[in-house]
Amino acid sequence: MSSTVDYPRLRPLLTRLGQALFVLWAAFTLSFLILYALPSDPVTIMLSQSGEISAADQAQVEALRARYHLDQPLPVQYAIALWQAVQLDLGQSIQSGQAVTQSLLQSLPGTAALAGAALLLAIPVGVGVALLASLVRNPRGQEALLALPSLAVSLPTFWVGLLLLQALSFRLHVFPAMGNQGLASLVLPALTLAIPTAAVIAQVLSRSIANVLRQPFVSALRSKGVGPVRLLFGHVLHNAAIPLLTLAGGIIGNLLAGAVVTETVFSRDGIGRLAQGAVASQDIPVVQGVVLLAALIYILINLLVDLLYPLLDPRIDLRKTP
Repeated sequence: MSSTVDYPRLRPLLTRLGQALFVLWAAFTLSFLILYALPSDPVTIMLSQSGEISAADQAQVEALRARYHLDQPLPVQYAIALWQAVQLDLGQSIQSGQAVTQSLLQSLPGTAALAGAALLLAIPVGVGVALLASLVRNPRGQEALLALPSLAVSLPTFWVGLLLLQALSFRLHVFPAMGNQGLASLVLPALTLAIPTAAVIAQVLSRSIANVLRQPFVSALRSKGVGPVRLLFGHVLHNAAIPLLTLAGGIIGNLLAGAVVTETVFSRDGIGRLAQGAVASQDIPVVQGVVLLAALIYILINLLVDLLYPLLDPRIDLRKTP
């Protein structure tokens, strides 16, 4: 029995796989070049932080530089690092000596819990504001609701976090100010991340709902006597959710970026705080590991979005997408 390969269905998968590999390579290469463009030396930073730089002689410094291939020309360092990454070996931290993969696995649960909690808060709030704005008939009330997301997006994350700390931790003593101890310590950081995320969701969804409401099929349904609530939830919302689904990767990326500030403000262990410390100490393997992890998460989210498109709109054919 001969088997045939369905090339039309296989081609989009191969295209996305090639795009994913290119994104990972580009993220690795850019982070490598940016870090090596910095004037400081990670070995010098490590010795100065440990207080050993005055006691270390030049031979010890050179031995440490050779251990991490920092004595090699830039193209050789890049080739070594890239070959190790291809073999799924992200190397060791220059500062701690711990395997980068182990550091990421230890830090990932804390950030995943923070991002997940922030999404659980942001999605109902953002969707609720968008739906309420589309149902309100009072123009002033609608404008006030639509202005809330723009205001929330403009608020700096660190400023929101400091305000929440001052109000709910230092004054009212409702939630702990820092740490990773239990659900109570997760509330303020998650709320800090949820506010701008909910604002983005509300902005995108409210504009999408307004665009769908101008479609001809909506006028036809209204002429048949379909009420506004049934029209919104039964016919408009699932069409309006497609642009929001497209931004899922960007939303997750914003959560990861916001985690750097949030975990620093609330002294939480996670990927964000790991990245902040690695950048400050120019710990190149750790920074590259964090960048590759973020790029991989972004790729997986976008792949999941591609698979969900036909469920929201059967007219979308992935084989015809570029």
